Formats: sequence, C-alpha cells, structure tokens
Amino acid sequence: MFKNIVNTFVNCFKIPELKSRIFFTLIVLAICRLVSMLPLPGLDGAALQAFFDEIAKKDGGGLLGMYSMFTGGALERCGIGSLGIMPYISATIIIQLLSAVIPQLSKLAREEGGRAKIIQYGRYLTVILCLGQGFVMAIAWENPEKIFQGFNGQLVADPGLAYRLQTTLLLTTGTLLMMWLGEQISERGIGNGVSLVITIGILARVPQTVQALWEMFVTPEGIQAKFNLFHGVALVLLLLAVIAGVIAVTQAQRKIPVQYAQRTVGRKMVQGGSSFMPLKVNYAGVMPIIFAQAILMFPEKLLGMAGQSLGGPTGDLLVKLSLNFREDQWTHMAALAAMILFFSYFWVATQFNEVQIADDLKKYGGYIPGVRPGQATSDFLHHTMSRITLAGAIFLCVIAIIPTFMTRKFGINYYVSQFFGGTSLLITVGVVLDTMRMMESHLLMRHYDGFLSGGKGGKGPRLRGRF
Repeated sequence: MFKNIVNTFVNCFKIPELKSRIFFTLIVLAICRLVSMLPLPGLDGAALQAFFDEIAKKDGGGLLGMYSMFTGGALERCGIGSLGIMPYISATIIIQLLSAVIPQLSKLAREEGGRAKIIQYGRYLTVILCLGQGFVMAIAWENPEKIFQGFNGQLVADPGLAYRLQTTLLLTTGTLLMMWLGEQISERGIGNGVSLVITIGILARVPQTVQALWEMFVTPEGIQAKFNLFHGVALVLLLLAVIAGVIAVTQAQRKIPVQYAQRTVGRKMVQGGSSFMPLKVNYAGVMPIIFAQAILMFPEKLLGMAGQSLGGPTGDLLVKLSLNFREDQWTHMAALAAMILFFSYFWVATQFNEVQIADDLKKYGGYIPGVRPGQATSDFLHHTMSRITLAGAIFLCVIAIIPTFMTRKFGINYYVSQFFGGTSLLITVGVVLDTMRMMESHLLMRHYDGFLSGGKGGKGPRLRGRF
C-alpha cells in the first residue's frame, strides 16, 4: 500500500498540468503563511504569543484559542492576517442561511449566473465584516486584560484613532488578500482554496505539537515524566482510531435508489434508467461544533461578570453557576453535546430541501421504488435524513469532546490533544480527502492509478464512499 501511494505521488509529477497546479498551490499557500506571520506595526506580538503558549498548556484558550488556530497563529502574533479567512467563511454561511429563508435569494441561486451574484454578495459582506471585526480587534488590543483574561501588560505602543484606523485597514487588507489567494487556488491550483488556507493554518501548529509531545515524555534531569512508553502507544492507537473514524463518517452516505421512467423531451424519446441519490451521514460537516463552541464561550463569562457586579447571595449563586460552564465540567460537555445535536438538525433543516428534491424528481420523471411521488417522497427523504443525521451528530459530539477530555482529565498539552479530535481534525481530514479526490480525477483521466485505487491499471479494489 505504501508503495502504491509513493508511485501515485510520482505519477502526479508526470502530468504537466497537474504538476503546475500542485506547485502553484504550494507557492500560494506559502504566501498565505507569510501574510499570517507579518506583524502589525505598533504592536508587541511576542508578549501575546507567550501568553497564548502558557494558556495552551491548560485549556487551549477557549474560543480565542480556536480562532487563533484558524488564523495559523496570526492572532497571537498580532499579525496582518489576524482576522484570518473566517470573515469570508462567516459571510458565506450568512448568505447560505439567508438563501434558505429569503425567496429572492433562493430563486437567484437556481438561475443561470445567479451563483456568481451570490458569491459577489458574499465578498461585499466580507468587507463589511472585516471592517467591523478589525476595528473591534484594534480596540481589544488597546485593552488586552479585558479580552485575554490573565494577561498583564501592554500591546499597543501608541494607542489612538490613527492606530485604530491603520490596524483596521491592514487587517481588512490581509483577509481580502487571503480570500483572493484562496480563490486563485480553486481556479488555477488543486483543491478548495479557502479550505486549504484554513488547513495550512492548522498544520502550522505541528512544530509546536511536536515540541509539546517531546516535553511530555522527555523531562529535565531530576524530574519524573508523567507519561511513559505505554501512554505513547495508547496515543498512537487512539490517533489512528480517531482518524479512521473521521474518514469513515466523512465518506459515509446513504444511497437512495432512484428510477427514471421513459419520457418525451421535444421530439425525442429519452430512455429511462436507474441511479441513486447520495445522502451524507455528516451533512453539516464541522459547522455544528463551531456554532456550539462559539455560543458556550459566553455563559461562563457573562454569569461571572453579573455575579461580581451584583454581589451578595444572588451574586454568589451566579458565580457558582458560571463555574459549571467551565470546559472541564460535565455540565459544559453535556451542553456542548446538546447544542451540537441541535445545530446538526438546524443545518440540515435550512440547507436540505426535501420538498424541492421531491418536486424535481417528479418533474423529470424520477421516483424512489416503493415510494409514491410528491408528498410521500418528501416525507421519506425527511425521515431518512433525520435518522442518518442523528448518527452523524452523535459522532460529532464524541469528536468535539475528545480534546477537552484529554487536556482536562489527563493533563495533555492542548497543542497535542487538538489533533485527536475537534474542528482541527475534521477540517484537515475533510480537506485532504477532497484534495486527494481531485488529484485522483486528473490521474484517472490519463490512465494512472489514483490514491483510492489499487493494482495495475486501476483494476484493484476502490474505496467506496458509503457503509
């Protein structure tokens, strides 16, 4: 198997077009890393990075730690790319949700050329979000103790309006540059550009992870290590099991058979046939985890602030309640699991339109064997999607809890535990699979074996995207 993978990589560079796409993608990703590493003028990024390194040993920094991971560490360095590509992702998600509730946008998305206008609206919204988030981030850096709890020091050398405007424009420019570079990868490179920009930011933490992993097993002389060889073997086995599970659920889909009847189009008779409709088990992807973690970041802080301001018995009660929302508490994990379940179904409800699918099948003469066209087909799809979404949501709950559980209960550095689950692993595995699939399509068109095929001439077994 390893030999086949090596041969596949060699074959990738035998095709001139694919080779140029790969090199173009690598060069653009390197530029994205430079954008995230360039420091903003007038800010002390070294002090903030030292603070993030310290809290990473405890809990990863919560929502801010997760956001910094998506920016490739630019936030903790006070870099030009501190906003990352997330404003563009947020704008895209907002447009998708609005398309599900606003008929005009939904109709525009189905029209010819409508997708280009939807993308253009997303770009305009990205600029607005960048200006707003950039200005707020500039103010936050002026008062770091209010945002980064436990940080003592000063980040801004010369605060004021000029600093805020300059920082806002630079942060907006950095995000728009990375957005444009991501679109260039999608058009001229290999893979989804925006997803690759996020993934390369996550993988940028690998050196820190290796260092933290080394410190877990090799300690200074005179200090006994908390972990031994048995723990190392257990970590490797757990990592392999989690990656295998993520790949299986990411690829898994329920194939609904669809039969098409013979019909007349104009003066021609179109022959019927059979096909299938793939329904993904993890339809929502990583979005439920992101939504749930973002919302659960606030109860602890809001209840704690309210309790300290009120004082007395009521204030003490609110402070005690806030402690139940810490990441190491079972109440927090239970709330996280419940919200992931909710957002999994919410995303499916807003993005999967079973009524439209049933109408399209009826319009083109298609039907599901054993199910009557129309409302019965819509009910069947709704019931089927609800059942498989439950399985995908439960899997997301387990994956989301693993890093926190490993950090809080076993004292494993968060830089290490984040690669055993959570958003980072789901995004990385999903993007790698999509990129490999695109590279495989280029190889198979030129009669080479792909990553997911075996044997000579592509006659070996292939990995199927279903259970």
